[in-house]
Amino acid sequence: MVKRKKVFTRFSVWFVPTKMNAHYSLLSLMPRNYCTQRRCKLSFSSGIFANSSAVANSLRSSEERVYEVVLKQAALVRKQRRESALDLKKPIESDWNRLNEAYERCREVCAEYDNTFYLGTLLMMPELRRAFWAISVWCRRTDELVDGPNATYITPKDLENWEKRLTDLFEGRPSDVYDVALSDTVSKYPIDIQPFKDMIEGMTLDLTKSRYKNFDELYLYCYYVAGTVGLMSVPVLGIAPASKASIESVYNAALALGIANQLTNILRDVGEDASRGRIYLPQDELAQAGLSDDDIFRGKVTNKWRSFMKGQIKRARMFYDEAEKGVSELNLTSRWAVWASLLLYRQILDAIEANDYNNFTKRAYVPKAKKLLSLPAAYGRAFMGNSKLAKLIMR
Repeated sequence: MVKRKKVFTRFSVWFVPTKMNAHYSLLSLMPRNYCTQRRCKLSFSSGIFANSSAVANSLRSSEERVYEVVLKQAALVRKQRRESALDLKKPIESDWNRLNEAYERCREVCAEYDNTFYLGTLLMMPELRRAFWAISVWCRRTDELVDGPNATYITPKDLENWEKRLTDLFEGRPSDVYDVALSDTVSKYPIDIQPFKDMIEGMTLDLTKSRYKNFDELYLYCYYVAGTVGLMSVPVLGIAPASKASIESVYNAALALGIANQLTNILRDVGEDASRGRIYLPQDELAQAGLSDDDIFRGKVTNKWRSFMKGQIKRARMFYDEAEKGVSELNLTSRWAVWASLLLYRQILDAIEANDYNNFTKRAYVPKAKKLLSLPAAYGRAFMGNSKLAKLIMR
């Protein structure tokens, strides 16, 4: 049975680096051929690069491929804005009892399987939390196809059928009570189907791939299983009316936190994944550090491993730093939940360091006390902003 990374319940977003030194620091951690012989620009999704001109399919980096999805999402939002304002009080589903039951069933699943995420949704407005419950349940069910009780029997054909069912619900033909909730949600918000299809593509990778030769490959995988969640989330969270940021920058920023969360999961679960024969670390970077698959399967913390992990953690933190810069572009009512998610999850990296980089036999986690302390900090950043909060603390 394949053990996937569980990031789909961390609905979060953001970013935008403004300092050149941050640009160069990120570049030093990216594949060397990222912008070779191409015209590039800094991408808002990960601080890496997105192509500014058309290139052949075979030459495009993962970043460039993902950026095309971002452009599609932004176009959908613009179309919705031109047509009319959203009316969240008129669901497509005419049977109110059936619709309320559908959302309640989704709530129950979220409360049972991911209490932390569920509590985070309670910080949102009622309409928003219902939408997140519906999206979360679909993501969990998709994940269960390759990581559930029947995972050993799942074939690519089964995933094709799941994608057909996805198309049906987007067209107003839900197959069951959970699909009813998601079908209603996507009818209310400018959510495109592509991120959902891309997540299914991530499931296909988990059926066939257990190694990633470089960060470009790993980035695409992280997008499939986590960055997609950011693109699903932005239409629900909403962009602040006063925001002067472009729609593309907000959607691109949403990818940063998804990628950061996924990289954090990968670094936390190295030993667990190795026990299943899977290594979610760039093979070329392992080799450059003088490490191999055998070193990971051996599970011994050495100076080489510590040095390698420091670099991996540094990259993950850069994605979090980028993500932070975009939270202020969200609707005010959505910011607290996003800040809470971001602050809680990035502390896992601190825990890995506290364990002396032993992610082979020790699981890094954030104690409940620290989680509770993070909520007031998240509230302060959401409603006061980083600069005002810093001034208040200094007094």
